[in-house]
Amino acid sequence: MVENNPTLQLEIAQLLVDALNLDVIAADIQPDAPLYGDGLGLDSIDILEVALVVSKRYGLQLKSDNEDNHHIFSSLRHLAEYVAIHKTK
Repeated sequence: MVENNPTLQLEIAQLLVDALNLDVIAADIQPDAPLYGDGLGLDSIDILEVALVVSKRYGLQLKSDNEDNHHIFSSLRHLAEYVAIHKTK
């Protein structure tokens, strides 16, 4: 497991806000709140957009058939942990 990285979490939160035109401040996105449903309220189309912008920004592959996607996109913290491990930029 990767060490908690608040700077990377905030950076990714800002990417989410910008890419999805969310009506929320990036710093207000709780690291452990669900991205889907009751948390941030994202749907599957939103997650595809997130995968695209995160892939481009950090030079990593996020594939739709990855069996870990449910975990990766379950929260901002998990997404940031995945990015920290796999980023190339």
